[in-house]
Amino acid sequence: MKHFLCLADLSPQEIWHLLDLAIELKEEWKRQGSNRPLLKGKVLGMIFQKPSLRTRVSFDMAMLHLGGHALYLSPQEIQLGVRESIPDVARVLSRYVDAIMARVFAHSDLVTLAQYSRVPVINGLSDYSHPCQGLADFLTIIEKKGRDLKGKKLAFVGDGNNVATSLLFGATKLGMDFAIATPPGYELPAQVWELGQKFAAESGSRILATHDPVEAVREADVLYTDVWTSMGQEAEAEARAKVFPPYQVNAALVAKAKPDVIVMHCLPAHRGQEITDDVADGPHSVLWDQAENRMHAQKAILVELMVGT
Repeated sequence: MKHFLCLADLSPQEIWHLLDLAIELKEEWKRQGSNRPLLKGKVLGMIFQKPSLRTRVSFDMAMLHLGGHALYLSPQEIQLGVRESIPDVARVLSRYVDAIMARVFAHSDLVTLAQYSRVPVINGLSDYSHPCQGLADFLTIIEKKGRDLKGKKLAFVGDGNNVATSLLFGATKLGMDFAIATPPGYELPAQVWELGQKFAAESGSRILATHDPVEAVREADVLYTDVWTSMGQEAEAEARAKVFPPYQVNAALVAKAKPDVIVMHCLPAHRGQEITDDVADGPHSVLWDQAENRMHAQKAILVELMVGT
């Protein structure tokens, strides 16, 4: 791997390698309270067009635990593609740092950064996919449900967004079944679903797209949701608020899944909208383990890209 832009770019073996490395680094950190300084002297440049609690802190702490440093670059400092062209930002920044993490609006900006960068580029989120979140999610799933994902089902309820895209790609790469329930007009993009079908045919996953949340969550081992309106979609918030209430993850919907289903959310959660308090804080919730795993999964990505294994 030279860059980490989308789970679709990786082979199943590469994803499993990152997951195993994440487990190793997490166990080391839990056991010793620290990690080996594998990234001593390394610097991660972090470009943010969109603010984030988890992305900012998890990458910062991952670099710190591994002996390196993280450099935060705010939207005002760079103004990616406005104050300076994206190729020029990549050319300059990649002469200063050892890797670049970018959290952007347009996925095409990440592709351009990677094209002109001398160092690895990591997708911290784009409008197309959220692979760091996806890797952390599958780390959480195998911790809770075991390594054998064949026959296990991940159900996503809500908007066919970047997180759903990464979950589809990860599930079908790893042989896990995947179902998604969205309102009409909010499905996953056709090209994303076609890629998922291709990966499912290769791994033996079964996939389903429906408008019925009950159908999607039936026999689910994992139930996942996300906000109804993502950052950058604020103008659509009022219209979405009228369409999405039937897709709320509440106790009644959780009861339609398996009795031992785990409930996931990438956060931040709009409680009372896509998820209720009793579910977010209830016995099926793994939200906080999932949030912590962002840091451990990203340690694996950073080590793999900057020093190899």
